[in-house]
Amino acid sequence: MPYMGPRVHFPARYQLRVDGHLDSHWAAWFDDFTVTQHHDGTTTLTGLVRDQSQLHGLLDKVRDLGVPLLQLIVLHDEDADGP
Repeated sequence: MPYMGPRVHFPARYQLRVDGHLDSHWAAWFDDFTVTQHHDGTTTLTGLVRDQSQLHGLLDKVRDLGVPLLQLIVLHDEDADGP
């Protein structure tokens, strides 16, 4: 039987955590996501994803940039101010 976990309804806020520090100028390339550098040497990209196609496009950009993707989460209202 296929996985029937929680469904994501679009649009939805996503946060992608990558290894390394990205400068804020990458925000435009990542669909105007907020770029936040962290003391642990990672960067989070946070923003609204309109649909599944845009999500795949963002993942393609991470791949093309050559930085390891560490985490991908859907933010719920209570998570919006996370790290």
